[in-house]
Amino acid sequence: MLHPALAAIILSSTALGGQTETKTDSRAEIKILFQNPDGGWPKNVEWGSFKTLQEAEKDKERDKNRKSTFDNSATYTQIRNLAKSYKATENRRYRQAARRGLDYILREQRPSGGWRGSDVDAITFNDGAMTGVMQLLREVSEGQAHFSWTDKQIRRKAKQALERAIRVTLDCQIRVNGHKTAWCQQHDHKSLKPVKARTYELPSISGAESVDIVRFLMEIKTPSDEVTEAIESAIAWFQKSAIKGIRIESFPIDPVKDFNKTISSDKRMVMDPNAKPTWARFYEIDTNRPFFCNRDGIKVYSLDKVKLERRTSYSWYGGYATSLLARAYPKWKKRLNR
Repeated sequence: MLHPALAAIILSSTALGGQTETKTDSRAEIKILFQNPDGGWPKNVEWGSFKTLQEAEKDKERDKNRKSTFDNSATYTQIRNLAKSYKATENRRYRQAARRGLDYILREQRPSGGWRGSDVDAITFNDGAMTGVMQLLREVSEGQAHFSWTDKQIRRKAKQALERAIRVTLDCQIRVNGHKTAWCQQHDHKSLKPVKARTYELPSISGAESVDIVRFLMEIKTPSDEVTEAIESAIAWFQKSAIKGIRIESFPIDPVKDFNKTISSDKRMVMDPNAKPTWARFYEIDTNRPFFCNRDGIKVYSLDKVKLERRTSYSWYGGYATSLLARAYPKWKKRLNR
């Protein structure tokens, strides 16, 4: 969210010497400011922290070499926002910037049908990269309200890219002993097998990223039998993989300095028969056993074996599939009358 003082700065059109001043949206101006020459956007821009455009310019100046990516909602979010700003202002610069962003997405799609993240050149479901791009392409291909300005050619290209992406997503679903389960955070472009990204993100079945994939597939209006099977198989895996009787709690500790940050709380697993089901971020592919990992790449099997910095700075457990199982899945079944 943009700072309220800046969000309010939207200029109305006014007649000046027979000409009409173009409407501008200050939020869109900042989006354009951070757009890279290749058409994409960097991640981790503090969009809501800027009180003025000048503050945003100073932030941009401090790091001119931030690479374009789809991680952390980058690029596809800015395209959508600019498309909405264009609809509100009819400022062609916003439409042009959104189009350049779409061109970047289409250009960056790998022969596999997937898109890479910033950490590894692989089909990346981590941080919603693949699903975020696919959702945007669906909006474009359908010509949804904020993309009503797109022409038939753009929509056709978006539809084709989306179909390729859905195809590889289905093909990436991990099979164990002949049964489909869920997905890894990232898959190899050629073999489609699970691969590692950062040193502590090893090949696995992911209890987190797989949720977004299933939700995306559930949004397909007329799912094929293959899509339906993928969803049902993943749901069965989530039901099987729910961890019961534990909860993760944070507790204060004496501050510990770890390079550029200070850690003042720790995390631990507590046995609790009344705890809601939770899921691990990573499950071993062959055994379905939850595991963890330190920055040295060494796998461990209990949270207390993870060093303090990684234990407190990464999401190892979560109620990832709670809403999926309780609400989204029953709603999907009802829609399909199954």
